[in-house]
Amino acid sequence: MEQEAIGKMKHHPAILSRDNTALIIVDVQEKLLPYVLDKEMVLENLKMLIRFAHIMNIPLVLTEHYPKGLGTTVPEIKEVLSEYKPKEKVIFSCLGSEGFENKLKELDVKRLMIAGIESHICVQQTALDSLDLGYEVHVIADAISSRTQRNLDIGIEKMRQFGAVISSTEMAMYEIMERADTKEFKEVLKLVK
Repeated sequence: MEQEAIGKMKHHPAILSRDNTALIIVDVQEKLLPYVLDKEMVLENLKMLIRFAHIMNIPLVLTEHYPKGLGTTVPEIKEVLSEYKPKEKVIFSCLGSEGFENKLKELDVKRLMIAGIESHICVQQTALDSLDLGYEVHVIADAISSRTQRNLDIGIEKMRQFGAVISSTEMAMYEIMERADTKEFKEVLKLVK
């Protein structure tokens, strides 16, 4: 049996790493979520990503778009957050919020895992603006949605065209975990079973 290399393995740049990564949850709000496609699956994947981020000590940034009109983050998401401190915005791109930009600078991250709603509006504009600022962007495709399939598909395609890595919840989690012989792996395994 070949012995595994000691230390951190060098991976392809498109494979996520725990280092310098933040999870961005975009606008999963009371007056938006009921109208998007596959809302139950998206909600379950978002909750899994949040729990995973807690296990792996990955920072999380939550946004809310115009909460006065669209309501706050849905209770199912609030329940799994370690703290509820949303960055409020009125500009569709999260990068239009000073609080959001300042939080990213404070975290000093280079990679963003982006999930939430809607894929063709706030998620897409946030992804493209983040790419423009030099962030590596991983869009978690099974944790985003839109009101129509066409807008969901076009949003994903546009993000891909301009350099976002399209991923899934489990794909992102297993890339970050990297190996099966850790305490975190055993905790995460409970999330996916």
